[in-house]
Amino acid sequence: MPQDLEKLKDWIGNTETFEDRASVLPIHGYAALLDKPDTPKEGDPVGPMGHWFFFKPVAPASQVGPDGHPARGGFMPPVPLPRRMFAGARTTYHKDLIIGEKMRREASIANVTIKEGRTGTLVFCTVKNEFHGENGLALEEEHDIVYRDNPPADAKGGNSGKTNSAPDDHTWVKEITPDPVMLFRYSAITFNGHRIHYDRKYVTEVEGYPGLIVHGPLTAGLLLELALDNNPGKTLTGFRFQARAPLFDIAPFKVAGKPGAEGDTAELWSVTPEGNLGTLATATFG
Repeated sequence: MPQDLEKLKDWIGNTETFEDRASVLPIHGYAALLDKPDTPKEGDPVGPMGHWFFFKPVAPASQVGPDGHPARGGFMPPVPLPRRMFAGARTTYHKDLIIGEKMRREASIANVTIKEGRTGTLVFCTVKNEFHGENGLALEEEHDIVYRDNPPADAKGGNSGKTNSAPDDHTWVKEITPDPVMLFRYSAITFNGHRIHYDRKYVTEVEGYPGLIVHGPLTAGLLLELALDNNPGKTLTGFRFQARAPLFDIAPFKVAGKPGAEGDTAELWSVTPEGNLGTLATATFG
C-alpha cells in the first residue's frame, strides 16, 4: 500500500476557494457553548476561533462517506485509510474578521507525507488557508489532517502506542466535563458530520474508541480561552496546537497553562483523565 499512496502526492498544489458571510448565529452558538455572559453582535469581531465556523463544504447526502464526512476525492486526496483525525493547526492573526461582512477562504494542499508509525501507515495532509475579509487578509492558517488504519482488534481503547505524562507546573488550570450535548452543539456550529463525535455505536464498535471523541478544534478553543482569560488586554497574534492523544466524553479532563519562557507567550496543554498529555498549544501575543 505505501507505494500506491505515493500517488496521493499528485494532490499537492490543488486549490479551492470558498465565499461566505460572517453570520452571527454560529458565533452566538459558540458563546453559549462556552457559557459566556456577553453575546457578540453584528459589527463585532468573530473572535479568534470564529473562522472555524464558516466556509464548510455542504455535501449532498449521496456524497457523504461512511464516517459522516464528505466522500474523499476532489480537493482533498482520496486516502484509502479508514480513520481521519484533525492533528493540529498553526494560525497567524493579522486583523479581525467582522460579524456581518463577506469573507473568502483560499485553500491549497501544501504537502502530503506518508510515514510508518507504531500502529501502521500514516498519511499527513497539510492544508494552507488564507482568510480574507472586506478589508483584506485577516489571518493565515495551516491545518494538519492525519489518516490511519483501524487499530488491531486487541488494542485497548482504540489507541495503542506510547503516552506522555502531562506537565504539572501549570499556573492556570480548569476542569472540563464533556458530554454528548456539548459535542453535538460544536458539531452543529461547525457543520461537522464526523460520526466519532456523536454516534457512540459507530465510534466504539467501528473505530474502537471507548467513547465519543472531543473535537480537536474544540479542545484548542478551550485552551485558547484559558490563555485569553489570563492575559487580559493583550492582542493575540498567533496560536498553534498539536493533538497528542484523544479526549472522550466519558470522564472530565483539564486544560492548563502558564506564561511562556520566551517572549509574550502562553504555553498550554490538555490533561487526560489518566494524567497524560492530550493537546499541546502555544498562544503568542503582540
